[in-house]
Amino acid sequence: MKTLGIIGGTSYHSTLQYYKEINRLVSKRIGSDQNPELIIYSINIDVMRRQIEDEINAKYLEVAQKLESAGAKAIIIAANTPHMAVNYVQPKITIPFLHIGDAVAKEAQKLKLKKLLLLGNKPTMTKAFLKEYLREKYAIEVIIPDQTNIEQSHHYVSKELTQGVFTQAAKTYYKQLIENYHKQADGVILGCTELPLLLNNEKLSLQAIATTNLHINLAVSFIIT
Repeated sequence: MKTLGIIGGTSYHSTLQYYKEINRLVSKRIGSDQNPELIIYSINIDVMRRQIEDEINAKYLEVAQKLESAGAKAIIIAANTPHMAVNYVQPKITIPFLHIGDAVAKEAQKLKLKKLLLLGNKPTMTKAFLKEYLREKYAIEVIIPDQTNIEQSHHYVSKELTQGVFTQAAKTYYKQLIENYHKQADGVILGCTELPLLLNNEKLSLQAIATTNLHINLAVSFIIT
C-alpha cells in the first residue's frame, strides 16, 4: 500500500468522514486485519474563511511540503474549496494531488452527464478552480445558481454545515433549489463535503454527484494499486 497525505480541517467533520471511510474501504478491499498508512495535517478552517488567496496558497504549500517530507506519495484535500490552491502548490512539490475534479468527472462520464449544477459555498461556486477544471479537461459544462441562492447556500455551508449543524430547513432549501434547476442541468455536484451528509438518502430531482464518496474512492484506488 502507498502512503497518502491528507490535508484536513476544512471542516474537521468532513475530515473525519474521509479518514473513517478510507480506512473502512481499504480494509474491505485488502482484509480487515490491515489499514492504510495515512499522514493527516488538519489546518485551522479560519484560513479558508478569510479567503485571502495568498495566505491560502502559502498555507497549503507549507502543509503539502510537510506531507511530502513525511513520506506521503500523494496528497488528498478533504474538502472542495481548498482545491483553489492546487494550481499554485502542485508545481512546487513532486507528488501529485488527487484532484476532486477528476473524481467528479469520472462519475459524470459514467452517468453520461454533460451539464452540471454546482452547489457549495460562495468560493466553490463562483471561482474557476472546479468549473474550469471540468470544462477544460473533460468538456463538462457547469452552471451555478443566481446570486440570491449563491448567498443563501454560502450561509448554510459556512454558518451551519461546516460547524456540524444539519437542519431540516437546510435540507428543504437544497432539495427545492435542485428542483428549480432540473430543466437546466442533468446533474448536480454536491460541492461541499457536508452536503452529501445533509442530503443522505434524500430523493433529489437531479442525479447527484456526491464529491465526498467519489473522492474517497479515488484515494482508496491510489492506496491499493
